[in-house]
Amino acid sequence: MIQNILEEKLKPKAYSSDIPSRWCPGCGDFGVTNALSRAFSENLLDQERTVIVSGIGCSSRLPLWMGPYGFHTLHGRALPVAAGIKISHPELDVLVTMGDGDCFSIGGNHYPPVMRRNFDLTAIVMDNHTYGLTKNQCSPTSQVGYPGTLSPVGNVDEPMNVLGLAVANGATFVAQTFSGKPKHVMQMVEAGMKHRGFAFINVLSPCVTFNKLETFEYWKERVVEVPEGHDTSDKIAAWKLSEEGMRGNGLPMGILYQTTRPTYSDQVAMVKEKLHSVPANELDMEAIFDSLTPGRK
Repeated sequence: MIQNILEEKLKPKAYSSDIPSRWCPGCGDFGVTNALSRAFSENLLDQERTVIVSGIGCSSRLPLWMGPYGFHTLHGRALPVAAGIKISHPELDVLVTMGDGDCFSIGGNHYPPVMRRNFDLTAIVMDNHTYGLTKNQCSPTSQVGYPGTLSPVGNVDEPMNVLGLAVANGATFVAQTFSGKPKHVMQMVEAGMKHRGFAFINVLSPCVTFNKLETFEYWKERVVEVPEGHDTSDKIAAWKLSEEGMRGNGLPMGILYQTTRPTYSDQVAMVKEKLHSVPANELDMEAIFDSLTPGRK
């Protein structure tokens, strides 16, 4: 959720840094930086009270090109660092930018707990189905048969259903977009930033240097808008949409799932309030936990 707003609107360019980008010309990740700059500008985001956290990989260099404070962490550790920042400074707006390998492989153990706890973070994955920075090894989202440098005869692993995983593990906002449609990317980023809770946005972002199979044209022919009338509050319907995409029946583009429940910071504040309102010798911890967790028994 955007908490820090300026009184006057800045131009999108004001949210870029002076460091020149070193991404390959034509990289899909440029669409994400452009979308972020425009979303920041439209929503009057105060970059002095905003942090962009990233891990390691091509996409994780994004904070270098942006104006807000950046934290370039270890490989796969962007989410726990972002959660730590949010715990210590809940008043800050915190975004996380990662690649598919960074988030779903080495960072895979951190992905579900942060969603389940519903930290108020906006997590953006630039998903190009390959490890680009280390020269084209297969990632958790690579298709079966993909010829990576360490699997020259083709990848044998099934790709991970990252949208379904987000829905199943407690993300309260799950969306997908495609960097070949910049207006749509900006809409999803903006919606994710406004959402109170953990927002996950998967951006299909072609790697023009290594992934010669899943190009901009390839994905343009396969992405489809989330069906009109889709109930974004229906968890089962969201899961089915994610599975349809995995089966080759159109990659869903839009908001698959959105719901509201207390954030981690909200829960901590509730616990503190209850603990401080009752003398220590009269605390009934069972009753407190029951009141915080409906249906616990």
